[in-house]
Amino acid sequence: MDLEQIRQRLESCDSLYRTIGIQLVSTPDATTCMATMKVDGRNCQPFGVLSGGASLAVAETLAGCGSYALCPEARACVGQNVQGNHLHAAYVGETVTAVARLMHKGKMSHVWQVEISNEEGQLISIITVTNCIIL
Repeated sequence: MDLEQIRQRLESCDSLYRTIGIQLVSTPDATTCMATMKVDGRNCQPFGVLSGGASLAVAETLAGCGSYALCPEARACVGQNVQGNHLHAAYVGETVTAVARLMHKGKMSHVWQVEISNEEGQLISIITVTNCIIL
């Protein structure tokens, strides 16, 4: 399944992807995935900054899309472990970009490193996602 098919599937249902405003972006490399998200009332804390939980959700969603694109025969690719460090704030009105890079591709698991940056390129969060591949 290619990224466009995955995007259509995500946008066709009432999912977290749509709820918090994630937008997949095509990349030329099959082991790299990218998404953007506008920081707004759907994904921020009451203080006007991006919620750490929303950052983790972006990372897990992006890594899941990447794993599914690499394993179209899988019934599902699900998060097994998500670990993140939030380094800087992103504020309402900004757009953040998440880039996921495949670090390990096993038969039953994938490990992705996801970096989320603001518009100036400042690193907001760095997150590691381990996915279980269910055949």
